[in-house]
Amino acid sequence: MKKRKAACGCAGAGDRTRDIVREEYGRIARSGGSCCAASSCGAGPSPGAVAGAVGYGDKELSGLPDGANMGLSCGNPTALATLKAGEVVLDLGSGGGFDVFIAARKVGPKGRAIGVDMTPDMVSKARKNAESFRKTSGFDNVEFRLGEIEHLPAADASVDVVISNCVINLSPDKPQVWREIARVLKPGGRVAVSDLALLRPLPAAVRASVEALVGCVAGAVLVSETRRMVKEAGLVNAEFKAKSDYIESMSDWSDPLYRKIAKKLPRGSKPGDFVTSLSITARKPGVARGIKRLRR
Repeated sequence: MKKRKAACGCAGAGDRTRDIVREEYGRIARSGGSCCAASSCGAGPSPGAVAGAVGYGDKELSGLPDGANMGLSCGNPTALATLKAGEVVLDLGSGGGFDVFIAARKVGPKGRAIGVDMTPDMVSKARKNAESFRKTSGFDNVEFRLGEIEHLPAADASVDVVISNCVINLSPDKPQVWREIARVLKPGGRVAVSDLALLRPLPAAVRASVEALVGCVAGAVLVSETRRMVKEAGLVNAEFKAKSDYIESMSDWSDPLYRKIAKKLPRGSKPGDFVTSLSITARKPGVARGIKRLRR
């Protein structure tokens, strides 16, 4: 299995960011809750409420292992990906396995759903959830790997679909993440990402907040930057759809994190003026084998 090596073994800003995210998301895994659970910022919306607000249906949410849904979503990449039976799916930043289990049911027993997460506590939690999933679903098609999304533990051209839910914004090297996505996709393979992005630059006070970083806000970049990174990675047919209603929902629920962010914004502005949920779909150039067979 061919993998990318880390560009540098030295400690830097990127390493500090990873350490912060790994530590805080480890706390989330151990507490079984949202970003607020990691930073003691108070009671936020329930995981079910968050999932419903970002587009998950009751059928998708039913029958999942307890604790798989941790309220960390900002969209529904499994729906964006229009998954098909028999496909191999790779989820970047898989957490407790929420999207992996949903994807596994969609690709069926002949497909495979693989989750990658850099936090040992999350991988441990997901693997325990996988045992429950196998018993209740009868599917033995899930796997969780420990690794960084900048250096994916997956072979070149080995997956049909890459998905990710509110994770890429946390990476200190986002262009490398998009290059890795292109590397592991098969020719004609596709990517479906739900992430947070900026409509305009955040004030410095928000960018410096650890809570805002772990809450997937401080690490977000402008929509235009995301467009550039996707294109430079060599992906094509890219589409970007901003959905600011997610941010407004969090604000309407008086989510503690978004309340704190609002206090650091210019007077008269609100989080939705700066941050949006962004749906991204794209393809790797080439012809998928399934499509090629149909054309013969």
